[in-house]
Amino acid sequence: MFSRRDMLAVSAAGAMVTANAARAASFGNPDQPPQGAINAKGPGNLRDPGPQSEAIGNQFPSAQFPPATDVGGMPMDWASFNNAPKRVQNGGWARQVTVEDFAISKEISGVNMRLTAGGIRELHWHQAAEWAIMTYGSCRVTVLDAAGQPYVADVNEGDLWYFPAGAPHSLQGLGPDGCEFVICFDDGHANEFNTLLVSDWFAHTPPGVLAKNFGVPVETFAKIPLQNLWIFQGTVPGDLVADRTAIGRNAAVPPYPFIFPLGSSKPTKESRGGNIRIADSSNFNVSTTVAAALVTVHPGGIREMHWHPNADEWQYYIKGKGRMTTFNTGPNAMTMDFNPGDIGYVKRNLGHYVENVGDTDLQFIGVFRAPRYEEISLSNWLTHTPPALVAQHLNVDEAAIAKWPDNSPGVMPNS
Repeated sequence: MFSRRDMLAVSAAGAMVTANAARAASFGNPDQPPQGAINAKGPGNLRDPGPQSEAIGNQFPSAQFPPATDVGGMPMDWASFNNAPKRVQNGGWARQVTVEDFAISKEISGVNMRLTAGGIRELHWHQAAEWAIMTYGSCRVTVLDAAGQPYVADVNEGDLWYFPAGAPHSLQGLGPDGCEFVICFDDGHANEFNTLLVSDWFAHTPPGVLAKNFGVPVETFAKIPLQNLWIFQGTVPGDLVADRTAIGRNAAVPPYPFIFPLGSSKPTKESRGGNIRIADSSNFNVSTTVAAALVTVHPGGIREMHWHPNADEWQYYIKGKGRMTTFNTGPNAMTMDFNPGDIGYVKRNLGHYVENVGDTDLQFIGVFRAPRYEEISLSNWLTHTPPALVAQHLNVDEAAIAKWPDNSPGVMPNS
């Protein structure tokens, strides 16, 4: 059916395609077919003439034109509080991102809340444990543990709190300008707008039962609110010592504090590139289901290539501009950009790094549904593997491998 000339032509074309494909796979551009904008040759390849929002698109250069090392497809690992609807009341507001909004985030849901000076998040409790970091201002927290031991404390910027599932608590903004904070629940389905509220329970309990329960006349409850308060404006709390005295009647003090000064704690890892502060059940004893790492990366630095073997990582970006690439089997690799107020998510055991691509410090918090923080550093693994074995894998000289960091610095550069 085909002449010898046809067969030779087909063979020659196939050889040319194979040669071109071989040339396409190169350092910094490994895949066939080639990936990334560097492969675009035509004059209109990189144009996007259709409808678009430049304001949004410009925030995500890595999504617009991923690096040539990105490959395949992965679930979206970006979300943001910046476009989450606020529920606003007199006394503050809140917005949330749950698994219903962010499909990959099955282990953790997040809430961003603001309370005015005196603003109260009413007495309530949750089906999930609540972990939080204060990002602005100050707040007074109260909580009662399962042994009936009360606790009250003031939480400042950079501090954490942790309340176990079922522990009743409240939050109230202090002067001069209240507070703002980010809450993580150890359940991706947990919903801040659907909690167990004391005002709801009172309103939906027969007055006679209330009277019997509290040993007072039924008229005592004639003016209780008939709808829940959730967030409402109150008066600024008074002296902390006075509150501690008031709640301490006939009650013991909990053995461990429910707050932790993460932002002012000594870094667990520190290098010329930045630092990492860790809070988990080893130093924040009550936090038995949530561990966290506060990461600061200086301009030009990178959160080293690593992975977490015991939990997914939920990230909240506090300041600066970051770029993260996540690596999975396949191979699959996806790069995304992050700005203040954004949320990132990395499934357990997936390799990743975060690069500071701005000219100011990058800071983000990584939160894990686990009692302890665990991390495996790529460089630490390879420098503690026989050098000859690593050299044969990567075609890199053993002398070069000897220069790689062998102490899991956390943030590079390390010196």
